[in-house]
Amino acid sequence: MNSKWDMLMGGLKKVHHPHDRSRTPCGALNAASALGSIESLCSPRKRESLMASIIRQIGLILMVLILSACAANLPQRVEVREDVLKIAREMTAAEQPGDLPELRDESGLNDYLAYAALNNPGLKAAFLRWKAALEKIPQVTALPDPRFTYAYYIKSVETRVGPQHHRFALLQTFPWYGKLELRGDTAAESARADQQRYEAAKLTLFYQVKDAYYEYYFLGKSIAATEENMELLQQLESIARTQYATGLTPYASVVRAQVELGKIEDRMKTLQDLREPIAAKLNAALNRQGLAPLPWPKQIREEDASFTEEQLLTWLKESNPDLKALDFMAEKEKKNIDLARKDFYPDLTLGIESIYTGGALMPGTPDSGKDPLIASLSFNFPIWWGKYRAGEREALTRYASYRIERIDQENRLWSDLKLAAYKYRDAERKISLYRDTLLPKAAQSIQVSLESFENGLGSFFELIDSVRTLLEFQLAYERALAEKAQRLAELEMIVGKQVPRTTEKAQQDNSTEPLQK
Repeated sequence: MNSKWDMLMGGLKKVHHPHDRSRTPCGALNAASALGSIESLCSPRKRESLMASIIRQIGLILMVLILSACAANLPQRVEVREDVLKIAREMTAAEQPGDLPELRDESGLNDYLAYAALNNPGLKAAFLRWKAALEKIPQVTALPDPRFTYAYYIKSVETRVGPQHHRFALLQTFPWYGKLELRGDTAAESARADQQRYEAAKLTLFYQVKDAYYEYYFLGKSIAATEENMELLQQLESIARTQYATGLTPYASVVRAQVELGKIEDRMKTLQDLREPIAAKLNAALNRQGLAPLPWPKQIREEDASFTEEQLLTWLKESNPDLKALDFMAEKEKKNIDLARKDFYPDLTLGIESIYTGGALMPGTPDSGKDPLIASLSFNFPIWWGKYRAGEREALTRYASYRIERIDQENRLWSDLKLAAYKYRDAERKISLYRDTLLPKAAQSIQVSLESFENGLGSFFELIDSVRTLLEFQLAYERALAEKAQRLAELEMIVGKQVPRTTEKAQQDNSTEPLQK
C-alpha cells in the first residue's frame, strides 16, 4: 500500500510540476499546494461537508421516492372502480369457511345444495380464479418502478466550484395519458368475465346436485314400488299354488305367477345395484367419498312453472353467465384496441439528478463545493409502427372472435333450452295423465280382476297382467315426477336465473296408494 501511495503521489507531483503551468488547474499552483488540497479532504471540516452533502442527496432521493409512490397510487385509486372494490370485499367475507350441514334422513334439497356450495373443489377453484383476476387490477394501474442511478467518477471532473466525485439520479417513467386507465379497464373486464364463469360454475354445480338428487329419489321410489308389487305377486303365487292343490286352478297359473315373480325379483336386484353408482354421482358433486352413505330422499316438491318461449329467450339473453362472460371478454378486447392505439404515442420519463462536488482548489471561490441539481425529460420513439399495427389488428381480431362466439353460444343454448322446455312440458303432461287417469284405472283393473278371479269368472293371467300394468304405471309416474324436476333445474341453469313458480306443493308418497287399496 505504501509503495502504491508513493507512486500516486509521485504521479501527482509529476503532473503538477511547478515549471509546467499548462498542467496545473489554476496555472500557478505548485505540487506542494496540490498535495495540501488533497490532504485537506481528510480534514474534519471537509468530512463534515461531505456528510452534509450525502444527507442532502439522501433527503432528495427520499422526497422524490415519496412523490413517485403517491403518483403511482393515484391511478390505482381512480381506476379501481367502487363496484369492483365492493366485490372484492364480499369475496373476502365469503371466503371464510363455514360449517358443512349434516346430511340426515330429514335433510332436504337445500341442505345438499348448501353442502355442495361450501365443499365442492371445482366451485372453489372458480372462486379463486375470480379473486386472482381482481388482484390484477392494482398491478396494471400502477406506475413502473422508479429507477435510481449512481455513478462514481473514476477520474473526477474539475470545475470552477470544485471537483465532481459522485452522481445520483432518480428517474420515473409515466405512460402516455390514458394507458393506465385502459389497462385497468381491461383487467376489470377480465375480472368480471371470471365472475360470470364462477356464476356459471355454481349454476352447473347446482344442476348436477339437483339432477343426481332427483334421480336418487326416483330410484328409491322405484325400489319401494317394486317391493310392494313383489309382495303382492308372492301372495298371488301362494294363492295359485293353493288353488292348484285343490284343483281349482291349472298348473299354468302357478308357472305364470312364478315367472312374473322371477322377473320382478330380477328388476329389484337391478335397482338395488344401481344405488351405489347414483349415490357416487351425488357424492362427487358434494365432494364426498363415493361410498359415503346417503339416505333416501323422503319427498320432492312438485313445482309448477309458467313461461313462454319469448320469456325464456329474454331470460337467456339477459341472465346467462356464459353469454355475459363473452360480452365482458369482448368489451375487454375493445379496450385493448384503444390501448394498442396508445402504443403509437411515447412514454415520458422525468428525472432529477444531483452531483456531489468537492471544495474548490482555489480558496474563496464563490459557490465552492455547491452540488448542481439537474432536471431531465426523455421519451421513447415508437418508430416500429409495424409492431404496433400488428397489436391493433390482434385486438380487433379477438374482439370479432368473441362477438361471433357469443352468437354461436347463444344458438346452442337456445336449442338446449327448447329441448329442456319440451321435456318439462312432456313430463308435466305425463304426471297429470298417470296421476289422474291411468293409476286409478290400473288400481280399479286389479280390483275387478281379483274379484272376478275369486268368483271363478276371471283368469289368473288377467290378474297377473293387471299387477304388471300397475307397476309400470307407478314407475312411469315417479319417472315423470323426477323428470319434471330435473328439466326445471336444467332450465334454470341455462337461463341463469330462477324460473317463476305458479304453485308449489310437497309431493307425498302416494304412488303406492292403489296397491294399499
